[in-house]
Amino acid sequence: MPKMKTKSAAKKRFKITATGKVVAAAAGKRHGMIKRSNKFIRDARGTMILAEPDGKKVIKSYLPNGL
Repeated sequence: MPKMKTKSAAKKRFKITATGKVVAAAAGKRHGMIKRSNKFIRDARGTMILAEPDGKKVIKSYLPNGL
């Protein structure tokens, strides 16, 4: 059976750290900022580490060969 291909969309959205955690951009900053608090907007800057169950799912389903 051939190797599973890595999903191209996942390559652009996720990175795997040296310890195996999955890093992704913070959610909720595309539009509608006027109704969000300044604290929310500040906290949503940059990247966040995904929760462990979500990270495992991303690696297994979308990034089978790493990056």
